[in-house]
Amino acid sequence: MKRWLYWLPLIGFGALFLVAGFGLNRPTQRTVRSAMVGKPLPAFRLAPLLPGKPGLATADFATGRPHLLNVFASWCIPCAAEAPQLAALKAQGAEIDAIAIRDTPEAVQGFLARYGDPYARLGSDPDSAVQLAMGSSGVPETFVIDGRGRIVLQHIGDVRAEDVPEILAALRSAK
Repeated sequence: MKRWLYWLPLIGFGALFLVAGFGLNRPTQRTVRSAMVGKPLPAFRLAPLLPGKPGLATADFATGRPHLLNVFASWCIPCAAEAPQLAALKAQGAEIDAIAIRDTPEAVQGFLARYGDPYARLGSDPDSAVQLAMGSSGVPETFVIDGRGRIVLQHIGDVRAEDVPEILAALRSAK
């Protein structure tokens, strides 16, 4: 019998060890992107969460004007951190609507009183059904929706000052 056949299991184990080692040292991508980018918003109708502020429906986005859709929650710390940037986007002409995830009217009202209210419409998504249908994996997330109701951009995480120009550019180019 050939002597090199005795070395074959050791060579196979070494190759497996190298592949596993490279896989463990490669940085992982932990961000889950929505497969809905480039597609129309899913059909939904969300009840208003606060008195005096309308709820939200898919038809609200097919107006010919682009919108921002912010998915947030009053219990979300990064949502509070992004509040100044949402106010800056609104001040620069962005129309911002929101979906409140698993929240109560009292908690959202307190949140908006503390951090500001940039939202034109605010819908309640108590079981995260619309959030999941949009491909959103958490809060906060902000979507740029074009004038036909199609998702153009998904921004995962809190909007920071350095993100505002990119979001505004995407909003301006979304027709």
